[in-house]
Amino acid sequence: MKKVFFLAGVLALTTVLPVLVSPQSGGGAGRQVLKVGATPVPHAELLNLIKSDLAAQGIDLRVVEFTDYVTPNLSLAAGDLDANFFQHTPYLELFAAERNLNLVSAFGVHIEPLGLYSRSLKNIGELRRGASIAIPNDPTNRGRALLLLQANGLITLSASAGIEGTPADIISNPRNLRFRELEAAQLPRALGDVDAAVINGNYALDAGLNPVNDSLILEGAQSPYVNIVAVKAGNENDPRIRALAAALCSQKVKNYILAAYNGGVVPAF
Repeated sequence: MKKVFFLAGVLALTTVLPVLVSPQSGGGAGRQVLKVGATPVPHAELLNLIKSDLAAQGIDLRVVEFTDYVTPNLSLAAGDLDANFFQHTPYLELFAAERNLNLVSAFGVHIEPLGLYSRSLKNIGELRRGASIAIPNDPTNRGRALLLLQANGLITLSASAGIEGTPADIISNPRNLRFRELEAAQLPRALGDVDAAVINGNYALDAGLNPVNDSLILEGAQSPYVNIVAVKAGNENDPRIRALAAALCSQKVKNYILAAYNGGVVPAF
């Protein structure tokens, strides 16, 4: 299958980091509970990988899994989580601004290249006129998806579109592609209903897709969309968050990422 690699050069992808619970939160005598929300792949997998490392420092890491991009931030802002790990910075900044939430990035961990996938096409040259393309419906990932298509010559966006571009910003569409906007988590399931879909790396992996082998178009390894861990503002330098950063950005985690995800996840440290 032909691959086209794309370096998304606009803004960095981030994954939100967890806010830490107080020492009084339980977890056993002398232990501190750290409750972190995450989407299953690869975020929860990476967190579960370092549970023992944090336990050795007296931190009881509890991973709460989510399957959407909205609830983890709302739960973090409400104090139900100490941190979360699932998103990139443009998404966090827009989400927090729209809802007046005081959430920030604590550190970056990895990149999940965005890719175009299809069940019926073997390469991008087979994309017919009038083909249907599913893309994420949240503003930052939608814009990122359109920028990926533009970088590979499929469409042209207006100069003012930026990272929050929509199909309405398309000024040239030689193949008359039709766009269907869906929640990011639904995109893998929509592959049977469209000609192709632009899917976030974590959802592609969760659906059994290999970004390197199965994508028609894929962002390059140097994509600036870094997944981050997010916390409430003011908790960035909490010693427990620093311990989490050291554990997630360790050689152990880097080796695991390189071995487990076959290029579908790229370390950013």
